[in-house]
Parts: sequence; C-alpha cells; structure tokens
Amino acid sequence: MVSSKYFGLQGHALSRLQTALIVAPSFILFGYNQAGIGGLITEDDWVKTFPQIDTVHATATDKSQKSTLQGFVVAVFVIGALLGSLSCSYTGDRFGRRNVIFFAGICTFIGEVLEASSFGLPQFIVGRVIVGLGVGQLSSLVPVWQSETSGAKNRGRHVVLDGLFICLGYVLESWIDLGFFELRKGPATWRAPIAIACVFSLVLVSSIYMFPESPRWLLMVNKKDQALTNLSVLRGLPQDSEEVQSEIAGIELSLEVTANGGAKLSHLLKMGEDKLAYRFGLCILLQFYQQMSGSNLISVYAPILFQENLGLSSEMSRVLSGGALTWKFLSSFLAFLAIDRFGRRAVFIVSGVGMSCCMVALAITTSFPTSNRSSQIAAGCFIYLYNTFVPIGFLGANFLYCTEVAPLRLRMAMSSISTANHWAWNFVVAMVTPVAIYSIGWQYYIVFAVIAACIPVSVYFLFPETMGRNLEEIDLMFKQSPSAWTTVQFEKKTRNINLSQEFKGKAEAVAKLEHSEG
Repeated sequence: MVSSKYFGLQGHALSRLQTALIVAPSFILFGYNQAGIGGLITEDDWVKTFPQIDTVHATATDKSQKSTLQGFVVAVFVIGALLGSLSCSYTGDRFGRRNVIFFAGICTFIGEVLEASSFGLPQFIVGRVIVGLGVGQLSSLVPVWQSETSGAKNRGRHVVLDGLFICLGYVLESWIDLGFFELRKGPATWRAPIAIACVFSLVLVSSIYMFPESPRWLLMVNKKDQALTNLSVLRGLPQDSEEVQSEIAGIELSLEVTANGGAKLSHLLKMGEDKLAYRFGLCILLQFYQQMSGSNLISVYAPILFQENLGLSSEMSRVLSGGALTWKFLSSFLAFLAIDRFGRRAVFIVSGVGMSCCMVALAITTSFPTSNRSSQIAAGCFIYLYNTFVPIGFLGANFLYCTEVAPLRLRMAMSSISTANHWAWNFVVAMVTPVAIYSIGWQYYIVFAVIAACIPVSVYFLFPETMGRNLEEIDLMFKQSPSAWTTVQFEKKTRNINLSQEFKGKAEAVAKLEHSEG
C-alpha cells in the first residue's frame, strides 16, 4: 500500500511529479539566476543605481576598470555556487539529499529578496553570493538524487531534463527582461525580473518533503527497511519482487566493497582496483569542457554580444538574445530523445564537433567591422546554430555522467567536487568575458573553438558508455576492466552481459558464507 504522503503515486507517475515540482524549479533557478544580470546591466535605472559598473556611459579611460568590476559582480554568483557545490561533499551524505535541497531552496529565496531590494552594490553582491550558494548545492545534489531514484532504463532522460530546465530558466529570464525593458524607466525594469525567481524557490521548498529520500543514501546510513519501502515506491513494484530485491542486494554489495576500501576523499587521487582517479578525471574533464567550450559565454552574455560585439541596438539585442535562448531550449529536446537511444558518448562527440565549428565561424564573422551587415547576419546565425549543439551533450548529460561513474560512497564527493570545478571555470569565463570582448574581440572565440575540438577525441578514447546499466553495474564495469586505457573497449565487449545478475550471485554467495560461518 502506497503512503498518502507520496500523493498515492508510485513508479513513473511519482517520477513525473518529482520532475515537475523539484527538478524543474531547481534548474529553472539555475538558468534564471545565472543569466539574470547579463540582460539587466544596460538598463537606465540599473546604471543609475549601480554607477560603479556602468560600462554603457563609461569613458575610454575608465571603461576597462568598470568592465572588470562588472565581470566580478556577474561572477560573484559563481563564487557562491562553487562554495555551495563543494559543501555538498559533506552535507549531502551527512544530512541526506532532501534536507540539503530544502536548505538550498531557502538560500536562493533569501538571496533573491536581497538582490531585488538592493540600493547599493554591496547588498546586491551579498544577495548574489547567497543565491549562488543555493544554486551550487542544487546543481550538485539534485542530479545525484535523480540518478539514485531513477531506474537504469530512463535515467538518462530524467537527468537530461536538468539541462532542458536550465534552458527554460534562461528563456524565461530573457523574455521577462525584455518585457520589463519596454517600461523604459523606473526600478521595475530590473527589480521585478529578479524578484520573479522567488516563485520557483517557494515551489521547491514547499514540495521537497513530499517525495521519498534516496534509497541508496538510506542504505548508506543503515536504514534498510525505509530504503526497501522507498525503492518499492519508486519502481512501482512490490517489496518482495525480484527487481527490487536484486537492486537492494547490488547496492549493499557495492557499499560493502567500498567500505572495505575505506572510501576516503584522498582515494579520488589514487587509481587502485576501483580506478577512482580515472573516474574522477573523467568528471573533472567533462565539467571543464562544459564551460570552456563557450556555453556560458553565449547564454549569459548573449545581449552584450549582440549589442557591443555586433553593434546592434539595445532592444534588438534583447529580442535576438531571447530568440537564441528559446531556440536553445527547443534544441534541448534533441538530447532528451538521443541520450537513452544513442548513448552518452554519441551526444558528447556530436556536441563537441558542432560547438567547435560554430566558434570558428564566429571568430571569422566577428572579425569584420560592425558596418558589414552580411557578417553581422552570419554571426547571429552561428550563435543560433551554436545553441543547437550545446544542449545535445553539455546541458544535462555532463551532470548525468558524473553521477553515473562515481561509486556510491564517494558519489556525493565526486559529484560536488566536479560540479565545483564547473563553477570555477564558469567564474573564469564570467570574469574574463567583458574585458576580452572589449580588448581582443573576435580572437576570444578561438580559445573556445580549440577546447571544443578536443571533446570528440578525448570522449572517443577515454569515456566508456554507461547507457542502459544500473549504477552498480557501472561500478563493477570500472573495477573489472584491465586498465583505465582499456575501459572503453572493455565496456564494448561486455555491453550485452547482464552484470546485475553477477552482483546478485555475489550477494547470495556472501550471505551463504556468513550463514555457514554462523
């Protein structure tokens, strides 16, 4: 009998509601708050309230200094996000997935209130850091919670939805910003767009305890009965069903094996039988690629790219920016369709090739003077095309893969540190971009083109496929592969082998041995 606190739902129906009330607001907050300043920094009332970062009316002598400070104000959100994601390596395992998600939602709400009510730059910066703290925790923890509560068959689609909702956050912010921009004057042009994000924070904090805690975390803290109940509800199957019992046995064996090894943070830098250093390296590299292939550049600074880099009007820049981000949101459905059909490797490779080609094209088209209308149109088209390729592999799939390759006892630590790495490079891009656009212009795109070109090569040789395997099977795959360099080929050879049955057999053998010794 299903508990009434889960709305009387179980299985796929409960999963869909979890997506609507927890995953959607969490990642809409991610996209909305990250993009939240990029389109506001040229508003008339904004520059009157914060003249220290007014680059619109700045003279040539102080524009460089104001551009740097502007980049810092935009990037300070990322400092909070970096700290938030790092904190999850401890809090996620110590207090549980749901409790930390609730705290993160409270942080975003408080920060948004401080931002929207600011009359000085210091208060705004404090609010920005607190919002970042909450978003960093959500970006690190929600994908883990999703992976741990989803079945192997549709786990990819569930987590890739994160990227789709990040895009939706960007889109909402862009069009809401344009709508209030049409007011032309007054504080509502920038305060209202920021305050609207509070709605999503409130939905999140009021809903999180209506859903089951991760059964894998419950087993980790020795709450087997509750874990069995939750897994049964999440799978929509009886507690004594073979699937539920097999998955519980696999999780317990994984925990036992990892516990015997100690499961310390220092092990992330050691290879050993689990190949933890290799797996950790995959996560770090993937999150580095996500930022340094230009995704954040286009999403956050799209209005500035159109206005200052291409020389378009403020209003037209906002319209084209909103259109570009709407197109990015629509393109996110490609990842949703492809991730569990063609696999993780395929979407990473296609995305990397496309992003690199678009960045090369942007470098060429923006090298012409802004008076060249043909080059302006071409550059705008390539920004849109770039936004087709990004969500295919690097707006959700990167978070998914990092949670999949991590062993259970170190999953929270590996996910939080790799996500912190994501935010660290996000900070670099946010700080450098205003100055780079002003100083080196079109050459800035070459950096992202070269890095994106490295993605297909490294993915082909180093990243094994994880599609269709449960989390315990993926753990066993890494342990059984002869070496890090041969893991990709080993995965291909064992693709049709049901490793979960091997887990179950080992678990039964351990139980029999303990019984005979007793």
